[in-house]
Amino acid sequence: MEIYSTEEQQVEAIKRFWKEYGVSIIGGAVLGLGGLFGWNTYQDHLVGKAEQASAAYGRVIEQAGQSQDALDTAVAQFQNEYGESGYGPLSQLLLARAAVEAGDLAKAETLLTEVLPSMDSTTAPMVTLRLARVQLAQDKLDAAQATLEKVTSEAFAAQREELKGDVLVKKGEMDAARAAYQSALDAGGAQTSPALQMKLDDLA
Repeated sequence: MEIYSTEEQQVEAIKRFWKEYGVSIIGGAVLGLGGLFGWNTYQDHLVGKAEQASAAYGRVIEQAGQSQDALDTAVAQFQNEYGESGYGPLSQLLLARAAVEAGDLAKAETLLTEVLPSMDSTTAPMVTLRLARVQLAQDKLDAAQATLEKVTSEAFAAQREELKGDVLVKKGEMDAARAAYQSALDAGGAQTSPALQMKLDDLA
């Protein structure tokens, strides 16, 4: 390191340093502060959008108790404005439930199939089970059975096996259905489905 013996030399060294690097230092500081301000502004924007999406989804839920047309319109508008938010898939699930209640099982199947890829590992098994139930209700037995094979989470094993038993009963495969119901019981299915034991007893 260079050592300066007099104050004049030190002052001159500082002047030279500032002349060479002053612009870079100021520019870096401006960019750093600008980046921080921009990041905070962006975060505020995201929070604001999330709050707007939440409020808008609440309005969609209010329409769920109204007519199918009113709900279709509300969901379409919501998807147009907030479809990329986390509430987008939930609005489609509302439509699917309304379609089931209206007896439009084909529409419900389409909606559930479309929304399934956007579900995370926690919600995907539940949506998959709903899809299988809708397919079973339409007597699409092979499709329902194939759908159930995609439910691999042990947390949903009882529900999967019981529904698999329902499919197999409709297919006339009673021995396989009995085995599926027994698997559901072994997985604790009696706690969530009181009818499970009766289904098994009916096959005895």
